[in-house]
Amino acid sequence: MIPPGDEANVVPDGVLRLVRPERWTRPLVVTSPHSGTRYPPAFLELSRLSLLDLRASEDTHVDTIFSAAPTLGVPLLSALFPRVYLDVNREPLELDPSMFSDALPPHAKTDTARVRSGLGTLPRTAGDGQHIYRRKLPFAEAARRLAECYEPYHATLADLIRTARARFGRCILLDCHSMPSTAVEGDRGGTPDIVLGDRHGTTCTRVITDAAEAALTAQGFRVRRNKPYAGGFTTAHYGHPTRGVHALQIEINRGLYMDERTREPTAGLRRLAAAVPAMLEAVSGRSGMAHAAE
Repeated sequence: MIPPGDEANVVPDGVLRLVRPERWTRPLVVTSPHSGTRYPPAFLELSRLSLLDLRASEDTHVDTIFSAAPTLGVPLLSALFPRVYLDVNREPLELDPSMFSDALPPHAKTDTARVRSGLGTLPRTAGDGQHIYRRKLPFAEAARRLAECYEPYHATLADLIRTARARFGRCILLDCHSMPSTAVEGDRGGTPDIVLGDRHGTTCTRVITDAAEAALTAQGFRVRRNKPYAGGFTTAHYGHPTRGVHALQIEINRGLYMDERTREPTAGLRRLAAAVPAMLEAVSGRSGMAHAAE
């Protein structure tokens, strides 16, 4: 399965979709790393889970929600491979040794919180914590996925950030995700619709996070910051405000826009997509203020 879109924008190896604007007019880059739905047949043969169970880990339709970005002068980068196959929002060798039949490289990160929870670069579990694989994998399989998927994704993203900085003097990376409706608890303000993660102000200047929150709140969404998602590897790795790169993670409550069991979109998807232009405009408009303050 391939997410909806213009096939002309799929790179030749079918790993990524990069939709470039006709004119890049805003210092923004938008990414959707977990909305991929292209499941390699060999991977499905290795898995002990049904496709529906595997798909529970997808940020399904997030690429569609942000699909207007290129018409607004902003590039949109999406992964076509699924998160359970390889997760680019991890360090490259954040791997669980129990998944492999041979030894991992000495510099592998084998004891992080994400690895322990089963959610490393090659996830061990999917959906509600079920084990993905029928048997152990050779490390060569991980190395192949890293070379074919992880490295092209991050090379493309790094190039987009460099280009934005060269063109505008700064870059704002919006790393877009979705979260299960059961993953977020309500507080006095109610259950959040959207969580903005800037790693507590370290990866994105507050002016920009404020602008995103204000734009979304003005359109009726309940917004929370950094709880329970403060930002992952991508946010931390690329977000360096003092170097002119701001990274903000956006997590959208899946219950707003799809049936979480069938993955089918609901009417809420159109409402979210309609909110994107105002948010991009607000963030872009404040980026100059953030740049002046750096």
